[in-house]
Formats: sequence, structure tokens, C-alpha cells
Amino acid sequence: MKRVLLSIVALCAVIVCSAQNEKYVNMFLGTSGDHGQMSPAAAVPFGAIAVGPDSSPASHVGYDYSVATVSGVSINRVSGVGCSGTGCNISVRPAMPDAILKIVKGTENAHPGYYETMFDNGVKGEFTATKNMAVERYIFPEQGRKLLFVDFSSSVEKRNVKSSYEVVSDKLIKGCVDSPTACSRGSYRLYFNFCVNSSYKVVESSATTALLEFAADTKQVEVRIAVSAVGQDAADDIAADWQSYSFKKLHKMACAEWREKLNQIDVEGSTEDQRKIFYTLLYRVYLSPMDVTTNDGRYKATDGKIYNADGFNYYTSWSMWDSFRTKFPLLTIVEPEATRDITLSLLHQYRTGKANWATPHESAPTVRTEHSGVVILDAWKKGIRNVDLKIGYEGMKREAAFDLLYRTPDQRLESSYDLWALAQIADILGEKDDAKMYMAKADSLFDATWPTEFMTIRDDFTKMRGNGLYQGTRWQYRWAAPHCFDKMIKLVGQKTLAEQIDYFFKNDLFNQGNEPDIHTPFLYNVFGNPAGSQRLVRDLLTREDMVHRYGGNAEYPTPFVGRAFQNKLDGFAPEMDEDDGTMSAWYIFCSMGFYPVTVGDNCYEMVSPLYDKIKIRSGANTITISTSGRKSADDLIRSIEIDGKPMEGYTLSHDVFLKNSKITIHY
Repeated sequence: MKRVLLSIVALCAVIVCSAQNEKYVNMFLGTSGDHGQMSPAAAVPFGAIAVGPDSSPASHVGYDYSVATVSGVSINRVSGVGCSGTGCNISVRPAMPDAILKIVKGTENAHPGYYETMFDNGVKGEFTATKNMAVERYIFPEQGRKLLFVDFSSSVEKRNVKSSYEVVSDKLIKGCVDSPTACSRGSYRLYFNFCVNSSYKVVESSATTALLEFAADTKQVEVRIAVSAVGQDAADDIAADWQSYSFKKLHKMACAEWREKLNQIDVEGSTEDQRKIFYTLLYRVYLSPMDVTTNDGRYKATDGKIYNADGFNYYTSWSMWDSFRTKFPLLTIVEPEATRDITLSLLHQYRTGKANWATPHESAPTVRTEHSGVVILDAWKKGIRNVDLKIGYEGMKREAAFDLLYRTPDQRLESSYDLWALAQIADILGEKDDAKMYMAKADSLFDATWPTEFMTIRDDFTKMRGNGLYQGTRWQYRWAAPHCFDKMIKLVGQKTLAEQIDYFFKNDLFNQGNEPDIHTPFLYNVFGNPAGSQRLVRDLLTREDMVHRYGGNAEYPTPFVGRAFQNKLDGFAPEMDEDDGTMSAWYIFCSMGFYPVTVGDNCYEMVSPLYDKIKIRSGANTITISTSGRKSADDLIRSIEIDGKPMEGYTLSHDVFLKNSKITIHY
């Protein structure tokens, strides 16, 4: 299996594609300050490695463009997640441990699969990656000592980090690091093979660090850090498999992998800026989950045991409370084969002891896993059928019995959503009594919560975190039960809800900076006013005078006015984190003109796309979306055709992605 995988990856290096969408990726978008918390680190799609510099002080993702001082170069990270973030392990700095080291701004260059920079001590760094190996090249100036200081216990989350290492030879160090996941809710262990291409002497050392010095005439040193959660043998195996591949070849292969992924969608009729935002954010979607399967098909599960992945690749690294809403539905479209493996990974995680957050036995940096059942149902509803739902069913039942939360109104609505999904999974499996029980619980939770907490609008609905709400206002959480919109309509009336959603947006009550209400721009469609969604989504994507009253966790002292997504270093609205691809996928869906309002259903609400033509590759199928007769960006949709036949209304079935389809939007 190992050699087959290597042959497939090597083949990627010679793929020739007509489009080169990777050239539009701005690796530095959203990397400055608290405007996305993104990094230009070198990675491959779904890889466990993202190798790049860490600022000092560090951001959640390690790197902050606005901070020139760096602590070193580490091998992994997750974009824009909570607390202090997670990752940034095994840090290498080409300098003495106590020396101040800075990036020379203006020398940084990056594209998908590659990052380079000059440091202020004259050392140049170049970095690329494979799925589970960081490749670092340091080019030294002629004068001065040739040093690499390695901190095996580095982490962006400083608490509870442990490491051990053994100097095996003058070119090889082996060991392991135990590091916390986000918010120190769990931990992961990485075994590493740290290999260099030039002999060194260990001139200083401690239990967790080593200062390596190379010969005075050394011009460059290449460091390769292969990691695996399975064991030292697996890390050694990874290093051995890539030993004969040069830096140049590995870089070329990484670029080829990115070209293939970024060519899954082609857009026409946009501005250069819009195209750069689109492909940069599509790139961000592919940075996780992480494929941590060993070359011989093993993985470490959340019970700490090693298993064989029978016929699939095992993925981990989740930020599901955020990303279940957008990223995984998008991957279901553009990566149905990977989605099958992701679904199986989640099912096996349920089987081996999934927790709401991370466990003590993760395989990579991760955050949280709530709503995984909704993602599994969504994949099933959208045609991912070559999975056995029984694998995780007992674990889902345990979650429903012991792990769902009910303390606050938002938790009760979210648990209702989870139970709604579990009821449908039970029904698919023929567990009819379970299906009725879970659906009754889902309904009763909504019926006991929404009418009393959210139906009757009061003055305090604008207060962030009122009544114990997690990251939003009552206005924002009011819409956070998309599986129950039919119930809301029966309770309040469609006309009244349409008026209320209009009031919500006209009074700047929408929060673009956090997730609970990011589907609400499409509720005009749901409540009978599709023109409202068309105008609003277009405005959110393009207008320079959009008023944003709320940030990620609080009201702005002064509202932010502008587009929330821009092709800039501070490319996201203030305090709006990337949240592991969630916000990126939101933009991609909105700009393509359709959106999964209810994840776990097989439908999308349609609006006007930002582009004149979109070509989406979904497995073996190609779906084309074209506009006809649009003279102005403000034009409203007159009708929609699918393969020449009129579509009723504005709700698109996922069935169009299960075959070659042509969608024409008439204005």
C-alpha cells in the first residue's frame, strides 16, 4: 500500500491542468492582527503539517504578519480557533536561543505548498511539506556560526507540554512530544524523526531543547521532521519513504496537489480582487481535517489504541462547532471521495470514544466535535452512501444520553438539532422506535425553548451573551434552529417572520464575526422574499459601507464599516476568526449563489452568484452554473433552469451534483 500511495503522489507532480487557479491565492490574506488568524505556512491539502514561522508574541495560529519578531519555525497549526490556538510544535530557530530574531519584512514570499523569508541575521529560510513531514531549508551567510536551536516542547498553548528526545547520530534525533489541544481540553502525542543533511554537534542541551552547530563552511542545512501519532516506527517510515526526494521535487509535488484541488472550481466574470479572495479562501478550506493515516494504513483512535484503517484514510483535527455549518457541506460537493473517508473517520471516532471537545488521545491539533452527527447525516443525504452508519450508532446514542448540553437556551436549541439528526440516522438504520423517541425529544426541546426564550422580541435581544448565551445575542440565536423553521412559521406566521428578518438586517443586528447566525442572509428565501436574500448577499460581498455592529464576542466600541472579506493583510472584519475554514466556506457558497441553510438536509437556497459562470467538479461530475441576461449586479433573478427544465422556486436539490448538470439563471 505504501508504494502505491507514493506512486500516486508522485504522479500528481506531472499533472497538467488547463487552469492555474493557485496563482490567485494570497497566502497573506487575513494574517495581520485579529483579522482572520491565518498563516502563510507551507502545507499540502488535508496534511497534518503546516510549517512556518511563529511570531513573538504569537497569535492563535502562531504567525502574525504585523509582528516581525519570531520565536522560531514550527511544524503545525490550526487557523483561527479559540483560546490560544493549538499546535506550533517542534520549533527550530536559526539563531542562539536568547537572540532576538526577526523576519525581514518585504522578503517573505509564499504560494500554496511553499513559504520563504529572510531573517535579520542573514539566514534565509525555505519551507515545504508532505502530508506528515515538514521540510525546512536554511541557507546561511558566509560569516558567523551555523546554528539551529530546537525546542521540542514548543506549543502555542503553553500549558502541559512534555517532550523527550534522543540524539541517535550526528544527523538524526528521535523522540516524542505531548501537546495540548485548543483550550487544553485534550492532548495529542507526536513521535518524530528529526533528520538533517549535514553533521552537527550538540553544543548546548536541556531535557527539551538542543542547540545544534554545523561546520563553519556549511552553506545550507535541510531539516526534515516526520511525525506520526502511531509510533516511532511510523515516523521513521515516513522519513525513509521521502529520503530520495529532493527539496525541489517535494515542493513541486506540493504545488501539484494544490493545483488539482484549486481547479475543482473555476469562476469567470469576476474582478481580479474577487478571484483572489475566492481562491485564497478555497485554499483555506483544504487545510483540515488532517489525514493522519500511516503509510501502512494505521491510525490512533480516541481510545488511545492503534487500528487498521480498512479501505479508508483516517482524518482528525476538528473544529466542528464552527465548521459543520459550511466547510463540510462544501467538501461534500468538491471532494465526495474524501468526504466518504471523513464520514467514516467520524463514525469510527464515535465507536472509540468521541467527546464534545478533544480527548487525551488525539492524533493532531484539534478543537471540538459537537454536531458531528449532523455532518454524517448531511453526507448521507447528499449521496455519500458507501459507509456503514452502524459503526458509530451506539456512540451517537451515548452522546445523546450523556454529552448533549441543556443549561442555556442556545445549548437547548443546538441539542435539538443534534437529536433531530440522530432521529433521521436511526430511521435510516431501521431503528424506528429510536427514531420516534429522538425526534420527540428534538421537538420538545424546541417547543420548550423557542416560544419562551426567542419568540417574543424584547429590548434585551440586542445584548451579546444575554441569559447565558455563548457567542451571540437573542436576536442572533433566534434563528439558530434551522431544522425548525416550519415550526417558527406555524408559531409566528411567515409574513411576520419575513418582517422580523428584514428588521434584523436593517438595524445591523446580524453578526458576520461569529457563526450562530451566518445562515440568516438566506432566510428571506425561506420566509417568502427571495429578492431580499439576493440583494443582501450581494451587498455583504461587495458593498464598502456595510455596517457591522458585532464582533466575535462583543459589540464593537465603534461599528466596523466595510466589507467583511477583503484581499488585504487584515482581510477579515476585526475579531472575525477563520474558524478552521468556516468563514472561508461561507464566502465561497455565498459568492457561488447557493447555501446549505439546514445542514443535514439535501437542499440549498439560491441567490445571484457573484460570477457569470461557475464550473464545479464533483467527483466524476461537472456542474456548470451560468447567468443569462444579467446587465447589472442589482438585477434580480427571473427564473432558473436545470438542464433546460424550469426549477420551481429558489431551493436547489443536491441531486444536481450527483450527475453532469447545467444550471442557467435568467434575469
